[in-house]
Amino acid sequence: MPSQPRLLSGLASGDQPFAIIRREDSPSIDVLIGTIIDVESLADIPLTGEEVVALVPFRQVAERGFTAHDDGAPLRCLIVRDSETLAVDDALAALPQHPADVSGVTIDIDDETYARTVQRVIDDEIGRGEGANMVIRRDITARASDEPAHAVLSWLRELLVSERGAYWTFAVHGPGISLVGATPERHVSVTGDVVCMNPISGTYRHPESGPSVEGMLDFLADVKESEELVMVVDEELKMMSAVCPDGGRMRGPFLKRMSRLTHTEFLLEGTTTRDLRDVLRLTMFAPTVTGSPMQNACRVISRHETTGRRYYSGVLARFTPTPGGYDLDAPILIRTAHLDDDGTVTVSAGATLVRHSVPENEVAETRVKASGVLSALGVLPRRAPQRALPDDPRFDEQLAARNHHLAPFWRQPQQPRPRRGLSALVVDAGDDFTRMLAHQLTYLGFDTRVVGWEHAGPTADDDLVVFGPGPGDPRSTDQRIGRLRRLISDRVSSGLPMLAVCLSHQILSLMVGLDVEALAAPRQGVQRAINVFGTSARIGFYNTFAAVSGGRDLTPRRGLEISQDAESGMVHALRGTRIASVQGHLESVLSPDGIDLLDMLISGIVVPEATPLPTQ
Repeated sequence: MPSQPRLLSGLASGDQPFAIIRREDSPSIDVLIGTIIDVESLADIPLTGEEVVALVPFRQVAERGFTAHDDGAPLRCLIVRDSETLAVDDALAALPQHPADVSGVTIDIDDETYARTVQRVIDDEIGRGEGANMVIRRDITARASDEPAHAVLSWLRELLVSERGAYWTFAVHGPGISLVGATPERHVSVTGDVVCMNPISGTYRHPESGPSVEGMLDFLADVKESEELVMVVDEELKMMSAVCPDGGRMRGPFLKRMSRLTHTEFLLEGTTTRDLRDVLRLTMFAPTVTGSPMQNACRVISRHETTGRRYYSGVLARFTPTPGGYDLDAPILIRTAHLDDDGTVTVSAGATLVRHSVPENEVAETRVKASGVLSALGVLPRRAPQRALPDDPRFDEQLAARNHHLAPFWRQPQQPRPRRGLSALVVDAGDDFTRMLAHQLTYLGFDTRVVGWEHAGPTADDDLVVFGPGPGDPRSTDQRIGRLRRLISDRVSSGLPMLAVCLSHQILSLMVGLDVEALAAPRQGVQRAINVFGTSARIGFYNTFAAVSGGRDLTPRRGLEISQDAESGMVHALRGTRIASVQGHLESVLSPDGIDLLDMLISGIVVPEATPLPTQ
């Protein structure tokens, strides 16, 4: 490894586009230089044998058909022409020794206004069934007087010295756009055929005196922090199920220790043969910086954020040539400063809002998330390094205990069951949980496909139709709910097998004469022990509305059998000839008994294809 920088020393004074990357506390740093091209779509990223570093803005989520403010931020590719690898100490010696000055610091949304926005999202979005969690950002801006290349290199040095535990510490510079940051989170990587995602959520904010054992234990015991992590795991498993035929496995949870914060994280692993650009498209973007379900989270972001996100919550994707093609490593663009050529510096930070969120705490979380980068810029005082918190066996015990209530299906290797010789159509009602449902149905022996509600047209050739979950009020008259109502009605009238889940269960309940009511407190990411037609099961719920039995055992129309909560009358499930429905998410990691309950419900409504007799 060269000890004298051949490329790095000349970057601060020139206009040469570059990317500098240190990965996961590596003892070395990669310096990459090259030429810049901007492309329209992820499919246009040129993978023709050279290394490429792609800067993917948030607006690119439109490639998935999702809503985003179009701020014009380009999808920019650095085509690498030359590179060097340096020891960290050698790089520190070559980087500018004094950080570029900044001035005129402002924040676009003050604490009080942001707290009101948090409460509004909890009440008007999560409280009305629009999603389980949402991430709303705010921006801190300042002015830098130095040339962009020199500025980001000087701030990179500060981050390399002061930050620890980052997945990538990096700087990227090109015409008009420069970024520097220390992001904690891998979004997606592909090495060979192995796909990894790394959902991180839950935040322990270290006090000025440093982290303590008691503080860490309190954090690990916090229900809100634990539920927050499980919800983003569910969301990223949806993505894994779309990318990986084997659906993905969970490992963890683990602690992610950084200089001012500690997070909790899982590692998800699976395999794929997809084009890496397709993997990126199907996983845009992390629920930890958007929310869930993803499509509705993007709508909520557009309603509550008045400007585009540019590169905040996008990804920086490194495509590295290999003998067999390319590997991909793509961290999330958070804990990052964005510098324009006119000297405007922007640092964005957001908080994950869930039903338990306290607005004042979420305000504090955005501040501490931005603090590491702001310190590197000199906006905040540089803190002396905090003492590292020693390991305590109770940390591992509390982390391991979280798995006791999670689904073994997503934590253990799976051996698919024998093929049934039956097909299943899963109708996506606006939530990619349908991808996980489809994976479970494939595991249970069905030939499964997923079709969106706009294009679905079930026929007699579909041996089973599963109407999936989705956001929203089942009583509304909007286009999506109206079409789902017609599709479910047609399938019921056909007398052919069907299963309805969550939102679709609520729509079916209305059709057969039951009332559906808004819950006093949304059950978003909640596990409950229930009894479904005599079978006890622990199931995860993501619902703001619920059907109620009115004291009945059978539905007023069609006479479906009702499984209900004995005290509240909330309807857990319905069943009849060739019809079943369930309120809970059997596919969720919060459903340890989900796969068995799914098997029970569908086995009661489908007739396996007869096995041909052997020829004599």
